[in-house]
Amino acid sequence: MDLPAEFGSSKGAYSRLRNWPIDGTWQRVFTALLAQADADENLSWVVSVDSTVVRAHQLAAGARKGGWPTSPRTMSSAALEAA
Repeated sequence: MDLPAEFGSSKGAYSRLRNWPIDGTWQRVFTALLAQADADENLSWVVSVDSTVVRAHQLAAGARKGGWPTSPRTMSSAALEAA
């Protein structure tokens, strides 16, 4: 949210970063870096990008310990028959 003015608004920066994998910007950046490293005969580097998402357990996120109340729309048919 707190970006320097030269990056524009945070919404604009977010939109640009979201669109870069779609429009091929990251591929062009990687290709340019690879070409530059090849020209400099410096191809001994490794690129590692981590795109994993770690989610907290629902109880850690503030969910009720007894669970959420269920409604007939969210219960399985076996549970409805047993009820």
